[in-house]
Amino acid sequence: GDAFMNRYDRRAELAPRDIVARAIDAELKASGDEYVLLDITHKSAAFIKKRFPNIYVRLLEVGLDMTKEPIPVAPAAHYFCGGVVTDGEGKTALPGLYAIGEVANTDFHGANRLASNSLLEACAFAHYAAAAIKTDPVRAWPRARRAYCAVDWGSRSMKDPDAGAMVTHNWDEVRRVMTNYVGIVRSEARLALAAKRLAMAAAEIGGLVERFVPTKNVAELANILLLGGLITASARSRKESRGLHYMLDYPKKRTMFKKPTIVSRY
Repeated sequence: GDAFMNRYDRRAELAPRDIVARAIDAELKASGDEYVLLDITHKSAAFIKKRFPNIYVRLLEVGLDMTKEPIPVAPAAHYFCGGVVTDGEGKTALPGLYAIGEVANTDFHGANRLASNSLLEACAFAHYAAAAIKTDPVRAWPRARRAYCAVDWGSRSMKDPDAGAMVTHNWDEVRRVMTNYVGIVRSEARLALAAKRLAMAAAEIGGLVERFVPTKNVAELANILLLGGLITASARSRKESRGLHYMLDYPKKRTMFKKPTIVSRY
């Protein structure tokens, strides 16, 4: 019931979304709650249904009537934005792998890869990539040659019930670590904790990789742990705040980090 945004910005709820997201994050970390509440019930039901028709219907599907009750809200982090280098068709340096959308670094948007400029990705690059894939000779390769693996997997069938419990626990652990320590707002202390926790989880999953034939869940978890570790290490090396990377210890931009992000193209 406490309207907190005016404590963070004079524009309150109408402040830019990065400011609102950081404010919500601060409130959640202080309270330990999993969400804040967005309340628009002071507006008439007719206004809400006309102004937010899609949101209204979607919330009804999950049992929430935004005309009568507040909406649970939590900020989401853009962990990996514009990092995979592609050509003009979405093709990467790895044969058979294409990337489009927020994860892709296509050179079309510069440093700003968010909001409505992503329409070019949806409308144009989806078409370019689809056309390229249709003629890509990689499609004719035998399936075995299309499999890329950075580790040597074991040969035992994963029937050990403890293995399943370990995977489930670490899935939850990684989600919470990345959200709480490497998410909307970062700090030296949080990133250090994240690196430690992710390394422990990676060691446990590494044991499964060495012993068992890969399953979809274990392979995905191993990949997520690797990527989470790389994101955390990258964040720890960047002693500033810029774009999606906000550090409590270094809230300002630093000119030493202003440099071209394109090192080379394949």
